Parts: sequence; C-alpha cells; structure tokens
Amino acid sequence: MHKKALIITYYWPPAGGPGVQRWLKFVKYLPDYNIQPIVYCPKNPSYPIIDESLTKELPKDIVILKQPIKEPYKLARLFSKKAASTISSGVIPKEKKQSVIEKVMLFVRGNFFIPDARKNWVKPSVDFLTDYIQKENIETIITTGPPHSLHLIGLQLKQKLDVKWIADFRDPWTTIGYHKKLKLTKASQLKHQDLELKVLNSADQLIVTSENTKREFEFKTNQPITVITNGYDTTISEKPKKDSKFTIAHIGSLLSERNPKHLWEALSELINENEAFKADFELKLIGVVSDVVLQEIYSHNLKDYTNVVGYVSHDDAIKAQMQSQVLLLIEIDSEDTKAIIPGKLFEYMISNTPILAIGPKDSDVERIIKSTNTGAYFFYEANNTLKSQILAYFNAYKENTLVTQPIGLKPYSRKELTKTLSELI
Repeated sequence: MHKKALIITYYWPPAGGPGVQRWLKFVKYLPDYNIQPIVYCPKNPSYPIIDESLTKELPKDIVILKQPIKEPYKLARLFSKKAASTISSGVIPKEKKQSVIEKVMLFVRGNFFIPDARKNWVKPSVDFLTDYIQKENIETIITTGPPHSLHLIGLQLKQKLDVKWIADFRDPWTTIGYHKKLKLTKASQLKHQDLELKVLNSADQLIVTSENTKREFEFKTNQPITVITNGYDTTISEKPKKDSKFTIAHIGSLLSERNPKHLWEALSELINENEAFKADFELKLIGVVSDVVLQEIYSHNLKDYTNVVGYVSHDDAIKAQMQSQVLLLIEIDSEDTKAIIPGKLFEYMISNTPILAIGPKDSDVERIIKSTNTGAYFFYEANNTLKSQILAYFNAYKENTLVTQPIGLKPYSRKELTKTLSELI
C-alpha cells in the first residue's frame, strides 16, 4: 500500500534551472519505494527561466495541485523589466553599479517581503491544504526552499494538523550570499532569523544539501538533520562527439562575484605564450552571464575567444557537458558559499569531462571533486598552479588522452538519493 507524501514546492516544470530538478527527480523515483508523491505548486508563477523539455519527465499519473499566486515581480516589471528579471534570477549587480531603481527594488524585496517575494502565498496555501490533507489522510508533508516562505506553509500546517513535516533546504536561509545584498534593516534581519529558528526547531526532520549547511544548522537546532545532495540522472543514450576545439565551458549562471580574475589572466597568458593554445582555445559560456564578468573577461583580451551561448534547455546542457573538453565550475569566494553545491556538479562528474573548479577553501565542492577524482580544485588566489593545470589539460587534449577516471559516483545517482529520502518519509 502506497504511503502519501505531499510536496510543497514553488519551482516545477516548465520552470528551468537547478531548483526544479531536485524534486522532479525525487517525484520520479519515490513510487519505486512505495511512496505516492502529490505535488502542490503555484498555478500562475513568474519563473525567470522556462525549460519546456523538463515537462516530458513528469510521471504520467502524478497528482499535481495548483493554486493561484500573486507575484510582486510582475508588478516590478512595470517599473523596470530588466531590473526585475535580473534580480528575480539571482543576478544582483555590485552596489556601485546599481541603478536607483535597482536599489529601491532590493530594499523593498528585503524589508517588505519577508522572508521572500512569495510570502503572500502562505495563507491561501494553508487554507487550501488544510482541507486537502485531512480529506486525503496525508501523514507527511515536505516543503522545499528557497523560496523559504514555503517553509512557513509547513510551519502553519504542522501547528494546525500535527502532520509529520520534513523541511528541505536546497540553500541556507540567513547565511546565503545574496541575503546580505538585500539592504535589510536591523529589524528585518532579526525577523528573518526568528522565522528561520522557528522552522528549524518545529520541523520533524531537516534535509540539507551539504555537510557545511548541516554543521551550520546544528548550532541552531537539535532536530535531526540529513544530508541529501543533488545528483545525476542522465538519460542520453548516445554520447555526442567532443568539440574539435579546446573548449573550456561554464554551464549555468555566472553571477557578478563569480569572477576569478586569476583564471582570466592565466588564459590570456597562455594565448600570448603558446601558439597552439591560441589556435585551439575557446571559452564557452552557457547560461546567464553578468555584465561585470563579461567586462572582466574582455579586459583580458579574451573577447575573440569567448562564445556566449546564453540559456539552453537541460537536455542541451547535458550534451554540452559531454562535448566540451573541460568544464568550469566557479563559486563565489566567501565563507557563506562553502555550503553551496551547484546541481550541475553531479552531472559534470559523469560527463567524462575533467572539471576545473575555483572556489573558497574547505568547501563541500572541493571535498566531492577530490573524493571522486573528477577534476582539480583551486582557490581564487591561485595563478601559476591554475595555469599549469590548464596547460596539462590542453596537452592531454592534443594527445587525445583528456578523460577522467571517476570513483565512488553511485551514491550521487538520483535513485540512490531518493532511497535515502524514502527512509525519512
């Protein structure tokens, strides 16, 4: 007999990006463990990225509940479509380069929409789901954030119905990098912290995506915390051919602070010093790229070697990972980003393409890449060692020996990860 689990999520197909894929995959495999997932999501959301290709992965018999949501970003677009789209997608310009309207939007977003812009969906969702949960005899509810306002839905349902509540944190709450950019007043900061503590101490079970986040939360709660990372679930049957050029590809958003200047310097120096490298090199950027990052790249005379592709579907992103010669993974150099593990890392790991990663010291990404033997990890201050690694990859490319020898990847498969989730439910 199937046990029912109600999953409360904001991101759901046709939303694009990594936020949707985690629970799409869990929903795909939960029935294999005798759990019937029921999904609750908005009827009319304002997604910054659309990827229709993900809809084909929806199970045919899945029950999906939808209720209307009032989206403040739709109103914000009336004042500045570009600023609203940029901020809603997570690309926040550096403070010195923010326009007046961007500064106003960030202040309003941070102080009038706590914990986030979906706060007004909490009450109508609780009203609707209270009746549904009782009618369908649902014993377990799962909320996933960000947006963390969805955890407030879980909090209120827990208080009203005493159901089992699992809160899934795809990212931290008050320590995530962009939180500091929201121009929060002291009162707003305290309100965020208070809501976070209420959620962490009221949920029956917490799920996080990294060991660093688990350690952070253990200082704030005694509730059980389980790490379930994101993972891979590649379905491409025939691997595409590798690019003829020596392509170093970054797939995903390149935010303003994901800007390792030593990397751009190293690439520029290799072009100037090595004629073969100059003839074969291409920097491929797939996804949203901050203007700040592009300007920095171009300032190192790399414009003629840079291919800005823009956003592509998830299927095309998987193909690009397999076609590229080296995959670039960049995280902001900050204490707050040690816990961030981009979902693409796990797809990178099974692409048979070496990973060149740059980020903070002691990060979860560094640990995973080293333990799986899937690439090389560097800190932001690296220069000569980074340059030597790129040259080593290039020489292997010329000799047709540029491959990886990964180990220990099975625990990161979506089905294995879902098994862990099913045991919590």
